[in-house]
Formats: sequence, C-alpha cells, structure tokens
Amino acid sequence: MMNWDGTGGMVQTWIFGLLVLLGVIVLGVVLVKAFTGGSSTTGGSNTTREMGADPGRGRIILDERYARGEIDIEEYQERLRNLEGDGR
Repeated sequence: MMNWDGTGGMVQTWIFGLLVLLGVIVLGVVLVKAFTGGSSTTGGSNTTREMGADPGRGRIILDERYARGEIDIEEYQERLRNLEGDGR
C-alpha cells in the first residue's frame, strides 16, 4: 500500500488554491459587468432601446451618422423625410 500522508495534503492545497483563484476571477467579471452596465453596444439586454424603439432615437442616430460623414446630404434628407412620415 502507498503512503499518502505527504501528498494528500498537497493535492488538497492545490485544489483549494485553484478554487479560490476561480472565485476571484468570477467575482472580477461580475463586478466589471455591474459597473459597465453588463452589455455592449452591439447587443445585450437593451436591444429594443438601441434599435430605435424611442421615437426621437432615430433622428439622433441619423444626425450622428451624417455628422460622422457616413451618409451624404441627399441620403440624410431622404431618411429624415421617412422618419417624419412624409416618405416622398
């Protein structure tokens, strides 16, 4: 029979240390999510608000895209008419 007196305690110490390390990592992730809102701008729990469920949000997004130069004046005016319901 093998003598486990010296190695059994060492294995338990390693397992306990790994569990503590895992707990610290999980706690860190939870804290980061709690302080940053828990979602990114590409998805998450606020997708309906980010997709423009707020009536004025579409205008804000359109203004931002025009200001960044992503769309030209013609496309801006066309999309603005669509947002306002004119649709011509």
